[in-house]
Amino acid sequence: MNENLVVTTLQIPLVWNAPIVNKTAIETHLPQISYTDIVVLPETFTTGFAVTSFEAETMQGATVQWMLQMAKKHGFAIVGSVFIKEDEAVYNRMIFASPDGQLQQYDKWHLFGMGEESKLLTKGNSLPVFEYKGWKIKPLICYDLRFPVTSRNTSNYDVIICIANWPKARIEAWDALLKARAIENLCYVVGVNRVGSDANNLEYSGHSCVYNPLGKALMEVLEIADIQTTTIQKQKLKAVRASFPFLNDRDLFTIP
Repeated sequence: MNENLVVTTLQIPLVWNAPIVNKTAIETHLPQISYTDIVVLPETFTTGFAVTSFEAETMQGATVQWMLQMAKKHGFAIVGSVFIKEDEAVYNRMIFASPDGQLQQYDKWHLFGMGEESKLLTKGNSLPVFEYKGWKIKPLICYDLRFPVTSRNTSNYDVIICIANWPKARIEAWDALLKARAIENLCYVVGVNRVGSDANNLEYSGHSCVYNPLGKALMEVLEIADIQTTTIQKQKLKAVRASFPFLNDRDLFTIP
């Protein structure tokens, strides 16, 4: 078990519907990371948020295999989401690829109606918690961030990882909600957003960040492409929860 977890965020532009171009660009960044446990990529990092025009892949397809190869080559886990087809359904799926070849996955629960995601994709049917190096990780994808009920810390998770294509026009909400999720769940929060613009003429201003369990920013990157590495500490998490045992007083209810 790692008492410390080192997390690297890649705040990068994405080329619309160009998986090879995007993966090649990411490959140029990975050797620059001297040490980390996890590298976090934006939502739909191979295509941008191209929900009306993407070509879905499978779990045996090129991108998942690439993630496994990069994880094994560099010795760190890689996290990002991809449009994945299973039978007749397509999911916006976060994939957590470990260096040992293990895959963990989460299908986006809240699909973005304004962008037609809810019409074209299938909602996830489970709310998993990933485990890696003794840490419990709650996965969220973009729009999920707006809905605190499914983020409730009822499984004693340690950190939220939220990946996004969150537009500049609503970036204040991104900032506020990430901080709120940290405070209300007494957990670390890692948020990774893209930069640049897309084929729908939407601009993205990044604001990737890491918050501690009291809502203090440990790292913030604004509107530039950048790579940042941050260490989060289990002992500090335990100390905060011991001093402020707010989770003991949470409301009890079940999610339908």
